[in-house]
Amino acid sequence: MHYYSSSKGNYKLMEHIDVAIIGGGPIGIACGLEAKKKGLQYVILEKGPIVNSLFNYPINMQFFSSSEKLEIDNIPFISKEAKPKRNEALEYYRRIVTSYALNIHLFEKVNEVQKSEGVFKITTSKNTYQARQVIVATGFYDLPNLINVPGEELDKVSHYYKDPHFYASQKLAVVGASNSAIDAALECYRKGAEVSLIIRGPEVGKRVKYWVRPDIINRIEEGSIKAYYNTSIQEIRETEIVINSPSGTQTIENDYILALTGYQPNFEFLEQMGIELSKDAKKLPNYNPDTMETNVTGLYLAGVICGGMETHKWFIENSRIHAQLIVKSILDK
Repeated sequence: MHYYSSSKGNYKLMEHIDVAIIGGGPIGIACGLEAKKKGLQYVILEKGPIVNSLFNYPINMQFFSSSEKLEIDNIPFISKEAKPKRNEALEYYRRIVTSYALNIHLFEKVNEVQKSEGVFKITTSKNTYQARQVIVATGFYDLPNLINVPGEELDKVSHYYKDPHFYASQKLAVVGASNSAIDAALECYRKGAEVSLIIRGPEVGKRVKYWVRPDIINRIEEGSIKAYYNTSIQEIRETEIVINSPSGTQTIENDYILALTGYQPNFEFLEQMGIELSKDAKKLPNYNPDTMETNVTGLYLAGVICGGMETHKWFIENSRIHAQLIVKSILDK
C-alpha cells in the first residue's frame, strides 16, 4: 500500500513512500514539484494553509525580491509591480499547488520524526507515515525572539504584525530596526497611530529595503515618528512602558507593543530528529551543502532553516536550488 487521502482529511497509514516533506511553504512546494517530476512518491505535510508563513505576513507586505526571483521550477510569476506583494505571492503558490495537483496535506502538524532500521516514522496530528527520506523545509517564522522583560505576556504585546488599521489612534511602540519593524511603524503611522520606535542599536537597520529606509529616516527627522536609539525596554505595564535609553530610565504612555525582533527555527525539533547543531550562538545545522543531507542519513534540510540563527542568509531566491540538489541525491542513492 502506498498512500490514500480524502478531501475530508481522513488518511490511512502511508507505507514505503519515498519522501515526506515537512513544510508547505515555497521551498517545500518546490521539493514536491521536483519529487513529482522525477517520479518519486511523496507527501507534503503543512501544519496550516498553503504557504502558511506567507499567509501570516502583514497584509500589505511587499517582497524585497523581484517576482522572477521568487519563481520555482521556472513557472512564471507575473506581478503588477517588479516586487510583488503578499496577496500576489499567495495566489502564485496556491495556483502551483492546485494546477500541478501536488499531494499536500494541510492543517496537519508533524509532532515527531523517528528513524528505525533505515525508515522514518512521521507522526502527525492526524496520522502516521513511513518514508525512506525526509525533507525539513519548515522555515523560521513560528518562534519569535522574545525580549524577555516583565509584562511581555500581556495581551497588548504581539510578536506578529498583520493590519495597521487595528492601531489607529493608539499609542504604539514598535520594537526592532529590521524590515518588519520599519514597515509596521510606517504603515501604522499613516493609519493614525502615535508611533514610537525602540531600537537597540544606533540607527535604523542597514538591511532595511532601500526604498523604505529613506522614508523612515525622514519621518523620524521631521518628528512624525519618535525613535529611541541605543534603547531597550525594561518593563511593560498596562498603560505604559519603561525604557532604558542614553538619557536614562524613562516611562512612556503606551497602548500596544509590536515586538518585531525576529524569529528562529524550531531547534528542539531538529535536535529531536538527531540533527547536530553548532555549539556557538549561530546554531548552524550539520548538513552537506552539495546534497543538503544532514548528519542523519536520509534526512535533508531545505530553505531558510539551513541558516540556523542567521535567518537573513537564506531566502526563496537563493534556496530554490535545494529541491533539485536533494532529489538528485535521493535518486543517486
